[in-house]
Amino acid sequence: MSPKIVEFEELSHRCEKLRAAGNKIVATNGCFDLLHVGHVRYLQAARALGDLLVVGLNGDRSVHGLKGPGRPITIESDRAELLAALESVDLVAVFPEVRATKFLTAARPAVYVKGGDYTPQTLDEEELAILKQIGATVRLIPFETGYSSSRLIEQICTAAAKQQPI
Repeated sequence: MSPKIVEFEELSHRCEKLRAAGNKIVATNGCFDLLHVGHVRYLQAARALGDLLVVGLNGDRSVHGLKGPGRPITIESDRAELLAALESVDLVAVFPEVRATKFLTAARPAVYVKGGDYTPQTLDEEELAILKQIGATVRLIPFETGYSSSRLIEQICTAAAKQQPI
């Protein structure tokens, strides 16, 4: 397993050490089911906003709760390993909840990043309250048009039904 993947219980301690060393921590979270180039570009842009990027990864149960039947496509340990393999990602921690409140409390980022498919009005109120409490800045990164795990899954299913190559 990659040293970039940390147990959730260890996240707070690791981030505290990084902050004490003078690092500006950027955090984001998501399902990252079927990693695609839109995710890669998003994570690179997020990483550019600080010294380190910490990614909170929704666990399998929470992905199922968020995305519905048949999801996730890729199990949490594999999704964590894929994220950790990216140069832009410094730490990955899986969290079991649907909302990132506990992840944000543990990571205590200077900057919290979400994709352009979110607006200030659609961000979770509890998450925003935690971010305000810790003094984090919220940044929305423009959405990468044409890239979507759900759309990719749909294309795969359509091609499989027609027995056509993708």
